[in-house]
Amino acid sequence: MYRSSLTAPDAFTGPDKTETNHTAFATPDESILTGVWECAPCREEIESYPVHEMMTVLSGSVTLTDADSQAQTFAAGDSFFIAKGTKCTWEITETLRKFYMIAA
Repeated sequence: MYRSSLTAPDAFTGPDKTETNHTAFATPDESILTGVWECAPCREEIESYPVHEMMTVLSGSVTLTDADSQAQTFAAGDSFFIAKGTKCTWEITETLRKFYMIAA
């Protein structure tokens, strides 16, 4: 695992600003990526999700609120998908560790 900086520093909601990533597999052009990402509690408004992403929560939790204000919380063992272009609010309420597969 190495330190990651995908999350803006002002998005973290507490003193812990830890974010790590381990890429397990990447195609040569990085259009497909898999790995494990971990991040401290944070909240981000996402106008357009940048990739197609399938995730499985390994620990912690995240709440996603869609453009219609419908919220869903995902915790350990839950899998979910976010389509590229989705407008949402991403809120990690407990340090999140997830396995991901990204298709750019």
